[in-house]
Amino acid sequence: MAEAEPTRRLIGEMFRRQRRGVALTAGFWSLHQVCEALVPVAIGLVIDQAVGTGSTWAMVWSVLGVFALFTALTMGWRTGLWFLSKAELEEAHLLRLQVVRRVVTGRGISTDRQTGELLSIATSDTQNAAELLEIGSRVVSASLGLVVSTVVLLRIDRSLGIGLVVGIPILVLALNALGPVVERHTSAQQESLGQAAGTASDLLTGLRPLRGFGGVDEAARRYRTASRTSLRANVGAIKAGSAFVSVSTFTTGLLIAVVSALSGWFALRGRITIGELITIVGLAAFLTDPVLNLAHCVFQLATSRASAARVAEVLAAPERAASGDAQAQAGAVVLDQVHTPGLDGLTLTVEPGELVGVVTTEIAAADAVTDLLAGARVPEQGTVTLAGTPLAEIDIADLRRAMLVEPHAVDLFGETLREALRTDDGQVDDAAMTGAMTAAAMTDLGQELDHALLDHGANLSGGQRQRVAVARALLADRPVTVFRDPTTAVDAVTEHAIADGLRRQRVGRSTVLVTTSAPLLDRCDRVVFVDGGRVAATGGHRTLLDLPAYADVVLR
Repeated sequence: MAEAEPTRRLIGEMFRRQRRGVALTAGFWSLHQVCEALVPVAIGLVIDQAVGTGSTWAMVWSVLGVFALFTALTMGWRTGLWFLSKAELEEAHLLRLQVVRRVVTGRGISTDRQTGELLSIATSDTQNAAELLEIGSRVVSASLGLVVSTVVLLRIDRSLGIGLVVGIPILVLALNALGPVVERHTSAQQESLGQAAGTASDLLTGLRPLRGFGGVDEAARRYRTASRTSLRANVGAIKAGSAFVSVSTFTTGLLIAVVSALSGWFALRGRITIGELITIVGLAAFLTDPVLNLAHCVFQLATSRASAARVAEVLAAPERAASGDAQAQAGAVVLDQVHTPGLDGLTLTVEPGELVGVVTTEIAAADAVTDLLAGARVPEQGTVTLAGTPLAEIDIADLRRAMLVEPHAVDLFGETLREALRTDDGQVDDAAMTGAMTAAAMTDLGQELDHALLDHGANLSGGQRQRVAVARALLADRPVTVFRDPTTAVDAVTEHAIADGLRRQRVGRSTVLVTTSAPLLDRCDRVVFVDGGRVAATGGHRTLLDLPAYADVVLR
């Protein structure tokens, strides 16, 4: 959960942005509550002034007055609800945009949360957080309704009014004391729900490769564990919420019963009139509404604040690397004496137009090289530069136009192959798309640009998805393109075809292949072998095969 300060700041910003909608909602709902509190008063007056006297004009005015009262309270509620719904929808959408922008733009955020958890935060948590706007309006209107009811009761009978003045605050404070319990259970429920969603998302995304190496059973076991944890947390939250509602309903009913019993006793003794008795009983029944509204606010505050904390955590998460404002220039990519987890003094230069392979003995080293070139990581020591400018000083948007890093994990977007291949808002002709598909050996798809795709290309095999990603990167045609293990899911014949296509398509452009694929490495101008986090050897692929350590990595 995010720390209290970012959460309070987020909530404050929400209310500042939607202050007009919240104020209008509070005003119209206050009108509704005041009119509803005056309904028992009006009925009592009708009994005493019209029914009791038998006056026709008094009855006519009474009917008109009650009609006007109900019209005002109905329109007050509906109008306030319209303003509230508008404010909540706008704020939820704005929070959703902020979360998505924070996650997908720039250099990304440093977080341990899974993709599915971030999706849950961007959807359900932003909606729950926006519902905090309702609390302010409910508190104002419910409090005003209680004040009006108490004033009326004080005018009818001082002892009843004083009893309510003392009893209602005690009741509200008691209910408020239960809020932290509900919030704790709700927070645990939302946290476990997000983890279960993340596990499910990862399972569905990787279902094909899991089936390939027999990992479905283990993945399903992990999801069952996460799902059961979420179920237990959800049951705990429901129990806490049910207990809260039960206590609030019982105590409110008890308060009404006491007020009604006392007013009946006073009427029997002649202390109050029949009309005043009806007014008191009606007000006692009405009091359930503002009191339960306040109780709902306590419950809603617990739920929405837990969601707001998760949203605030994402928005306050630090970037994986800082971004500058320098412009990217054409030139060599240089890693100079880089120290970071996985690398120990690595020095690597990629000249313009060069096709360079990078082979590492450890996955951590390959991850480090990829992250550094993507600008997602800053080295602890050393520098990573493009044309002499450190990547951290280059504007991130400009860096993305100059250098594309295609990760191993493939994400496809769009409903057709044509849409999945597009990388920006520019128009790309079909001939260019077909050329990129040919270079990526996408012959089994028949080069049909309107081939329908399911969400994330779920109807494609792992190899097909990788080839679409390769074609997309080639179509982007960046001055520098980095591929991370782009052919791990294709057969040997297809891998050779892709290697030839990459070599042909990237002539005159800088290309880095972080891979252990022998066919890809064989097409490189030179290969850099990284062992122990530093360069162990440099040369052609076939020359480096004489090194046992290199051969063990690329021929296993």
